[in-house]
Amino acid sequence: MRLLFLGDVCGRTGRQVVADRLPGLRSRWSLDCVVINGENSAGGFGITEAICDGLLDAGADVVTLGNHAFDNREALVFAERQPRMVRPANFPSGTPGRGATMIETGSGHRVMVMNLMGRIFMDALDDPFAVAERELASCPLGEACDAIIIDFHAEATSEKQAFGYFVDGRATLVVGTHTHTPTADHRILSGGTAYLSDAGMCGDYDSVIGMQKEEPVRRFLQKTPGSRFEPAEGEATLCGLAVETDERTGLAIRVAPVRLGPHLEEAVPAFWEP
Repeated sequence: MRLLFLGDVCGRTGRQVVADRLPGLRSRWSLDCVVINGENSAGGFGITEAICDGLLDAGADVVTLGNHAFDNREALVFAERQPRMVRPANFPSGTPGRGATMIETGSGHRVMVMNLMGRIFMDALDDPFAVAERELASCPLGEACDAIIIDFHAEATSEKQAFGYFVDGRATLVVGTHTHTPTADHRILSGGTAYLSDAGMCGDYDSVIGMQKEEPVRRFLQKTPGSRFEPAEGEATLCGLAVETDERTGLAIRVAPVRLGPHLEEAVPAFWEP
Protein backbone atom coordinates (compact mmCIF):
# COMPACT_ATOMS: atom_id res chain seq x y z
CA MET A 1 0.00 0.00 0.00
CA ARG A 2 0.95 3.61 -0.51
CA LEU A 3 0.28 5.84 2.49
CA LEU A 4 0.65 9.60 2.90
CA PHE A 5 0.54 11.45 6.21
CA LEU A 6 0.33 15.27 6.22
CA GLY A 7 1.33 17.35 9.23
CA ASP A 8 -0.75 19.90 11.15
CA VAL A 9 -2.84 22.06 8.82
CA CYS A 10 -2.45 25.62 10.08
CA GLY A 11 -5.15 28.13 9.20
CA ARG A 12 -6.61 29.16 5.87
CA THR A 13 -3.36 29.03 3.92
CA GLY A 14 -2.72 25.49 5.19
CA ARG A 15 -6.19 24.40 4.11
CA GLN A 16 -5.62 25.99 0.72
CA VAL A 17 -2.37 24.14 0.01
CA VAL A 18 -4.08 20.84 0.88
CA ALA A 19 -6.98 21.65 -1.45
CA ASP A 20 -4.60 22.70 -4.22
CA ARG A 21 -2.05 19.89 -3.96
CA LEU A 22 -3.62 16.77 -2.49
CA PRO A 23 -6.04 15.78 -5.28
CA GLY A 24 -3.18 15.75 -7.79
CA LEU A 25 -0.88 13.83 -5.46
CA ARG A 26 -3.50 11.14 -4.84
CA SER A 27 -3.66 10.51 -8.57
CA ARG A 28 0.03 11.00 -9.37
CA TRP A 29 1.25 8.67 -6.63
CA SER A 30 -1.73 6.24 -6.69
CA LEU A 31 -2.23 6.72 -2.96
CA ASP A 32 -4.26 4.15 -1.03
CA CYS A 33 -4.72 6.15 2.17
CA VAL A 34 -4.14 9.75 3.26
CA VAL A 35 -4.24 10.94 6.88
CA ILE A 36 -4.08 14.64 7.82
CA ASN A 37 -3.71 16.29 11.22
CA GLY A 38 -6.32 19.06 11.33
CA GLU A 39 -6.21 20.34 14.91
CA ASN A 40 -4.97 23.82 13.91
CA SER A 41 -7.02 24.17 10.74
CA ALA A 42 -9.59 26.68 12.07
CA GLY A 43 -7.74 29.96 12.54
CA GLY A 44 -4.80 28.08 14.04
CA PHE A 45 -6.82 26.64 16.93
CA GLY A 46 -9.17 23.67 16.61
CA ILE A 47 -11.40 22.48 13.78
CA THR A 48 -14.96 23.01 12.56
CA GLU A 49 -17.25 20.56 10.83
CA ALA A 50 -17.12 22.49 7.56
CA ILE A 51 -13.31 22.50 7.63
CA CYS A 52 -13.16 18.79 8.47
CA ASP A 53 -15.49 18.07 5.54
CA GLY A 54 -13.28 20.21 3.30
CA LEU A 55 -10.15 18.22 4.21
CA LEU A 56 -11.98 14.96 3.55
CA ASP A 57 -13.31 16.29 0.23
CA ALA A 58 -9.76 17.28 -0.77
CA GLY A 59 -8.66 13.65 -0.47
CA ALA A 60 -8.04 12.84 3.18
CA ASP A 61 -9.36 9.51 4.40
CA VAL A 62 -8.98 10.38 8.10
CA VAL A 63 -8.41 13.64 10.01
CA THR A 64 -6.52 13.43 13.31
CA LEU A 65 -6.44 16.01 16.11
CA GLY A 66 -4.46 16.86 19.26
CA ASN A 67 -4.41 19.25 22.21
CA HIS A 68 -6.55 21.81 20.34
CA ALA A 69 -9.16 19.18 19.41
CA PHE A 70 -12.03 20.96 21.15
CA ASP A 71 -10.98 24.61 20.97
CA ASN A 72 -14.03 25.08 18.73
CA ARG A 73 -16.89 23.84 20.87
CA GLU A 74 -18.86 22.54 17.89
CA ALA A 75 -16.27 19.76 17.69
CA LEU A 76 -17.77 18.36 20.90
CA VAL A 77 -20.91 17.67 18.88
CA PHE A 78 -19.82 16.66 15.40
CA ALA A 79 -16.98 14.45 16.72
CA GLU A 80 -19.71 11.96 17.58
CA ARG A 81 -21.13 11.76 14.07
CA GLN A 82 -17.92 11.95 12.02
CA PRO A 83 -16.29 8.49 12.00
CA ARG A 84 -13.37 9.71 9.89
CA MET A 85 -12.15 12.23 12.48
CA VAL A 86 -10.24 10.96 15.52
CA ARG A 87 -9.14 12.80 18.65
CA PRO A 88 -6.45 11.50 21.05
CA ALA A 89 -7.50 8.07 22.30
CA ASN A 90 -6.06 8.79 25.74
CA PHE A 91 -8.61 11.49 26.56
CA PRO A 92 -10.59 10.39 29.64
CA SER A 93 -13.46 7.96 29.20
CA GLY A 94 -16.63 9.79 28.16
CA THR A 95 -14.90 12.37 25.96
CA PRO A 96 -16.88 12.86 22.73
CA GLY A 97 -15.62 11.23 19.57
CA ARG A 98 -13.28 8.31 19.03
CA GLY A 99 -9.56 7.77 19.40
CA ALA A 100 -9.20 5.24 16.59
CA THR A 101 -11.08 4.35 13.45
CA MET A 102 -10.96 1.70 10.74
CA ILE A 103 -11.36 2.59 7.08
CA GLU A 104 -11.48 0.47 3.97
CA THR A 105 -9.46 1.81 1.05
CA GLY A 106 -10.60 1.79 -2.56
CA SER A 107 -8.34 -1.21 -3.10
CA GLY A 108 -10.09 -3.13 -0.32
CA HIS A 109 -7.38 -2.79 2.35
CA ARG A 110 -8.29 -2.16 5.99
CA VAL A 111 -6.38 0.68 7.66
CA MET A 112 -6.65 1.48 11.35
CA VAL A 113 -5.79 5.07 12.28
CA MET A 114 -5.09 5.94 15.93
CA ASN A 115 -4.45 9.32 17.53
CA LEU A 116 -2.61 9.67 20.84
CA MET A 117 -1.26 12.62 22.82
CA GLY A 118 1.99 12.71 24.76
CA ARG A 119 2.21 13.90 28.35
CA ILE A 120 5.61 15.63 28.64
CA PHE A 121 5.04 19.42 28.56
CA MET A 122 1.43 18.70 27.55
CA ASP A 123 -1.95 18.27 29.25
CA ALA A 124 -1.82 15.25 31.57
CA LEU A 125 -4.11 12.81 29.75
CA ASP A 126 -4.26 9.07 30.36
CA ASP A 127 -1.13 6.99 29.69
CA PRO A 128 -0.71 6.81 25.88
CA PHE A 129 1.46 3.70 26.11
CA ALA A 130 -1.22 1.77 28.00
CA VAL A 131 -3.96 2.97 25.66
CA ALA A 132 -1.92 1.96 22.61
CA GLU A 133 -1.29 -1.47 24.12
CA ARG A 134 -5.02 -1.98 24.54
CA GLU A 135 -5.91 -0.78 21.04
CA LEU A 136 -3.18 -2.81 19.32
CA ALA A 137 -4.19 -5.95 21.20
CA SER A 138 -7.73 -5.58 19.91
CA CYS A 139 -6.63 -4.95 16.32
CA PRO A 140 -3.38 -6.80 15.51
CA LEU A 141 -1.55 -5.77 12.36
CA GLY A 142 -1.75 -8.38 9.62
CA GLU A 143 -4.78 -10.04 11.18
CA ALA A 144 -7.52 -7.51 11.88
CA CYS A 145 -6.13 -4.87 9.54
CA ASP A 146 -3.62 -4.36 6.74
CA ALA A 147 -1.99 -1.19 8.10
CA ILE A 148 -1.91 0.81 11.33
CA ILE A 149 -1.10 4.52 11.32
CA ILE A 150 -0.50 6.25 14.66
CA ASP A 151 -0.38 10.04 14.97
CA PHE A 152 1.52 10.69 18.22
CA HIS A 153 0.79 14.33 19.05
CA ALA A 154 3.53 15.35 21.48
CA GLU A 155 6.10 17.96 22.40
CA ALA A 156 9.13 15.92 23.48
CA THR A 157 11.13 13.97 20.90
CA SER A 158 12.23 11.59 23.66
CA GLU A 159 8.64 10.58 24.32
CA LYS A 160 7.93 10.24 20.61
CA GLN A 161 10.98 8.05 20.04
CA ALA A 162 10.25 5.89 23.08
CA PHE A 163 6.72 5.37 21.83
CA GLY A 164 7.98 4.45 18.36
CA TYR A 165 10.17 1.71 19.80
CA PHE A 166 7.34 0.59 22.10
CA VAL A 167 5.09 -0.28 19.14
CA ASP A 168 7.84 -1.21 16.67
CA GLY A 169 6.74 -4.21 14.64
CA ARG A 170 3.11 -3.75 15.66
CA ALA A 171 2.26 -0.63 13.64
CA THR A 172 2.96 0.44 10.07
CA LEU A 173 3.74 4.06 10.91
CA VAL A 174 4.30 6.19 13.99
CA VAL A 175 4.50 9.86 13.06
CA GLY A 176 4.86 12.78 15.46
CA THR A 177 2.84 15.97 15.18
CA HIS A 178 2.43 19.20 17.21
CA THR A 179 5.74 21.09 16.88
CA HIS A 180 5.04 22.31 13.31
CA THR A 181 8.71 21.78 12.38
CA PRO A 182 9.65 18.82 10.16
CA THR A 183 12.44 16.64 11.48
CA ALA A 184 15.03 14.78 9.40
CA ASP A 185 14.94 11.42 11.22
CA HIS A 186 12.54 9.52 8.94
CA ARG A 187 13.49 5.86 9.00
CA ILE A 188 12.23 2.30 9.36
CA LEU A 189 12.83 0.92 12.85
CA SER A 190 14.32 -2.54 13.33
CA GLY A 191 10.91 -4.17 13.70
CA GLY A 192 9.58 -2.66 10.47
CA THR A 193 7.64 0.37 11.72
CA ALA A 194 8.15 3.62 9.78
CA TYR A 195 8.97 6.52 12.11
CA LEU A 196 9.31 10.31 12.03
CA SER A 197 9.58 12.55 15.11
CA ASP A 198 7.55 15.36 13.54
CA ALA A 199 5.87 15.72 10.17
CA GLY A 200 5.92 19.52 10.32
CA MET A 201 2.92 21.55 9.24
CA CYS A 202 0.94 22.43 6.16
CA GLY A 203 1.19 26.19 6.50
CA ASP A 204 3.23 29.34 5.91
CA TYR A 205 6.80 28.77 7.15
CA ASP A 206 7.55 32.52 7.04
CA SER A 207 6.12 32.54 10.57
CA VAL A 208 6.60 31.37 14.13
CA ILE A 209 5.23 27.81 13.97
CA GLY A 210 2.51 28.98 11.61
CA MET A 211 1.60 32.23 13.37
CA GLN A 212 2.27 35.78 12.21
CA LYS A 213 5.72 36.64 13.54
CA GLU A 214 5.17 39.97 15.27
CA GLU A 215 3.12 38.94 18.32
CA PRO A 216 5.17 35.83 19.25
CA VAL A 217 8.41 37.83 18.96
CA ARG A 218 6.96 40.68 21.04
CA ARG A 219 5.91 38.26 23.81
CA PHE A 220 9.42 36.85 24.04
CA LEU A 221 10.83 40.37 24.32
CA GLN A 222 8.31 41.97 26.69
CA LYS A 223 6.81 39.02 28.60
CA THR A 224 3.40 40.71 28.71
CA PRO A 225 -0.02 39.73 27.36
CA GLY A 226 -0.90 41.03 23.94
CA SER A 227 -3.11 40.38 20.98
CA ARG A 228 -4.32 36.96 19.88
CA PHE A 229 -2.02 34.83 17.75
CA GLU A 230 -3.16 34.84 14.12
CA PRO A 231 -2.10 32.34 11.42
CA ALA A 232 0.41 33.60 8.88
CA GLU A 233 -1.20 34.15 5.49
CA GLY A 234 1.63 33.73 3.00
CA GLU A 235 2.04 30.85 0.58
CA ALA A 236 2.00 27.55 2.41
CA THR A 237 4.21 24.47 2.19
CA LEU A 238 2.73 20.98 2.25
CA CYS A 239 4.71 18.77 4.66
CA GLY A 240 4.39 15.12 5.53
CA LEU A 241 5.66 11.59 5.09
CA ALA A 242 5.26 8.97 2.36
CA VAL A 243 5.27 5.29 3.30
CA GLU A 244 5.08 2.15 1.19
CA THR A 245 4.13 -1.09 2.91
CA ASP A 246 4.73 -4.79 2.49
CA GLU A 247 1.39 -6.21 1.37
CA ARG A 248 2.02 -9.41 3.31
CA THR A 249 3.01 -8.02 6.72
CA GLY A 250 1.64 -4.46 6.71
CA LEU A 251 5.04 -3.17 7.83
CA ALA A 252 6.97 -0.42 6.07
CA ILE A 253 9.47 -1.07 3.29
CA ARG A 254 10.05 2.49 2.08
CA VAL A 255 9.74 5.91 3.69
CA ALA A 256 10.47 9.43 2.46
CA PRO A 257 9.66 13.03 3.44
CA VAL A 258 7.27 15.20 1.46
CA ARG A 259 7.80 18.98 1.30
CA LEU A 260 6.16 21.02 -1.47
CA GLY A 261 6.19 24.81 -1.38
CA PRO A 262 8.38 27.81 -0.53
CA HIS A 263 10.84 28.41 2.37
CA LEU A 264 11.88 24.75 2.80
CA GLU A 265 13.87 22.55 0.44
CA GLU A 266 11.36 20.55 -1.58
CA ALA A 267 11.30 16.77 -1.23
CA VAL A 268 9.25 14.03 -2.87
CA PRO A 269 9.41 10.21 -2.62
CA ALA A 270 11.73 9.21 -5.47
CA PHE A 271 10.36 5.66 -5.36
CA TRP A 272 6.94 6.94 -6.50
CA GLU A 273 8.15 9.40 -9.11
CA PRO A 274 8.24 8.32 -12.79
